[in-house]
Amino acid sequence: MVKYSSTRGADTGESFRHVVMTGLSPDGGLYVPETIPTVSSEELESMRSMSYPDMAAAVMGKFVEEDDVPGTVLRDIVGRAFDSFRVAEVTPVVDVNGHAVLELFHGPTFAFKDVALQCLGNFFEYFLSTGSNEGRLAVLGATSGDTGSAAIAGLRGKAGVDCIILYPKGRVSEIQERQMVTVPDKNIHCLSVENGTFDDCQDIVKASFNDPVFRAEVKLGAVNSINWARVLAQITYYYWSYLRVTDNHKDVKTVSFSVPTGNFGDVLAGYYARRMGLPVGDLVVATNENDILHRFFTDGKYHRHGIEKTISPSMDICVSSNFERYLYHLANDDAKVLAGWMKSFEATKELTITGDLLKKAQSDFLSARADTEQTLALIKQYHADHKYMLCPHSAVGVSAIHQLKLSGPSMVCLATAHPAKFPEACKRAVDPLPTPPIELSSLFGLPVRNSDAPNDAVAVQNIMRKKIAVRVAADAAAVAAPTSSVAKGGRSKEGMVPLLVTAAVAAAASILLRSLLQGKK
Repeated sequence: MVKYSSTRGADTGESFRHVVMTGLSPDGGLYVPETIPTVSSEELESMRSMSYPDMAAAVMGKFVEEDDVPGTVLRDIVGRAFDSFRVAEVTPVVDVNGHAVLELFHGPTFAFKDVALQCLGNFFEYFLSTGSNEGRLAVLGATSGDTGSAAIAGLRGKAGVDCIILYPKGRVSEIQERQMVTVPDKNIHCLSVENGTFDDCQDIVKASFNDPVFRAEVKLGAVNSINWARVLAQITYYYWSYLRVTDNHKDVKTVSFSVPTGNFGDVLAGYYARRMGLPVGDLVVATNENDILHRFFTDGKYHRHGIEKTISPSMDICVSSNFERYLYHLANDDAKVLAGWMKSFEATKELTITGDLLKKAQSDFLSARADTEQTLALIKQYHADHKYMLCPHSAVGVSAIHQLKLSGPSMVCLATAHPAKFPEACKRAVDPLPTPPIELSSLFGLPVRNSDAPNDAVAVQNIMRKKIAVRVAADAAAVAAPTSSVAKGGRSKEGMVPLLVTAAVAAAASILLRSLLQGKK
């Protein structure tokens, strides 16, 4: 039986349902499994003939108790998530220049985060419909580009859910922004944070979770990779790619991975896969100029610097929120040690490890850094020599394996986004560019809806209150109307709508009153 604890120790023995709906522990820590389940070699071999959804459900089921999500429901949640992908393989593996590329960009928003966020949206929907949170959830997320659109795609139209996405104004690509702000669903709220960076947006999210009154008032939930379900879903494609590489190369027994890394969640999933028993060799942390993780794995110095704006904006992060989970394991799962480290880091912006701890970290991960010049050169080379187009983030991961001389059939580079999402950057290396997918090029003809927000947690919370109140009141009025979907015999599956109506009417009044009072302060 897998239970979950906070990395900082105040919250233990929690269920999967609890950690998904709560997101961040009340003590400020991140939830981690108290035990790591294993997959035997026989189980692994049985997955070889499975479809991606079946394999994913088998892997994820190791961490999900039947009481939280029955097996048949888990298979349905996962199956519906991957129905939205454009290829049956979900995350196909292709050979390029003597190494493998795991294409993670075949979901609805053309980025790796679709794999996890399509699942997370379905988990939220199931838990709300079966009694959690009084049927209501306000999901707050920060994005450096891809998380926002993937979260929106996974949550748009979900009953009882408001999705509020913060992004740094002027620091995401135009296509990334349009993927968010052109979504018309009334439960989607995009806020561009003025004079801020991704880390500022992430700080607003953390401050909101650490405000118990606000958190309870709006029923706050997390969509960033601080939510354990995000990491869990990402473990699945390490299994998938291992099986595909060993299908194609019978002599390969251990598979290594190079991962473009910003918030550390993607490569952390590979770390958990290895701890589960998957034969994983090297895990390469590949960074751009914002290289706090490369500096840590090089000399043990996790020191916060300013953010440099680069051509790979989803990696423009100077504090990796998921890194706390790894530090907890590095501290031998000692929450007191981890809490001390984080308290010191939050006060000084610096954390330094030496000696055996540094050697252990360096045995767990390799790292490399690719700057803009190196990234553009690699994009140009792979397009010219191999007829393969990489996005700037994916190119960082490929550059890393060449710097470390690790290229080979047992090496998998994670391609985290479609290159058409970053035309301005890619055109600096390849001109003319390949024709973009119609789903992306058509975004420029759609109306937009978003709001500017000050770089301030209290101001953002007040904006959230007002937007949630308007949406909840509108839903309550629509449900009460004679022509509502319930009257027509519509969306009343498992009693979902009746459950939400009662909560919505009460919530609309309380939140609207609170927002009006806050506005007078």
